[in-house]
Amino acid sequence: MEGFAYFLHLFHSGGLVMYPLLALSIFTVAIAIERFCYYRANRKDSKKFCIGITHAVQNDQWDAAEAFCKKSPTAISRIIANGLKHRDSEKGMKEAFNEQMTVESVAFRRYLDYLSATVTISPLLGLLGTVTGMISTFSVLDNGAGASAITGGVGEALIATATGLCVAIIAFCVYTYFDHQLDTIVTDTEKLCVTVVNSANAK
Repeated sequence: MEGFAYFLHLFHSGGLVMYPLLALSIFTVAIAIERFCYYRANRKDSKKFCIGITHAVQNDQWDAAEAFCKKSPTAISRIIANGLKHRDSEKGMKEAFNEQMTVESVAFRRYLDYLSATVTISPLLGLLGTVTGMISTFSVLDNGAGASAITGGVGEALIATATGLCVAIIAFCVYTYFDHQLDTIVTDTEKLCVTVVNSANAK
């Protein structure tokens, strides 16, 4: 309870900008949870899937490859399944892969732009809190107020700045994590697509 009371005290001491910063922090956590669940669902057994598809296409078992895609409802399986529909044409297969990969990439990048915006906005809100805190400090100086009133304005400025930086750092870490995950997914998918195309051409 003491920790919560201290947090509440800091929150109120930071001024009005603490409310949008709190909203941004909750927004960041919500996106992190939603994206984690989405990425996890669409990367389930991805290594097993890649091995199974590679084995099937290299052994000219195209029906087995299609059945394997149906058993694994993930992003990479949808991409491969879309390409397998056009395996009689190398150009058609590549176009199908690219089209579905574009669709899946958009789904994977959903909400990441909001995290990028949060990284930019949070420090600016903290800076705004710093400015308003310093303005209140100079105001009380003009009125000849005591030291406690002056330190209150300085405290507001420091708390707002620190909070803005913390929210920005968290949002940046979340954004970087999912951006790296997406790069890994794209790389693995491209490698598997190349394997499928080469196997189709070799038949």
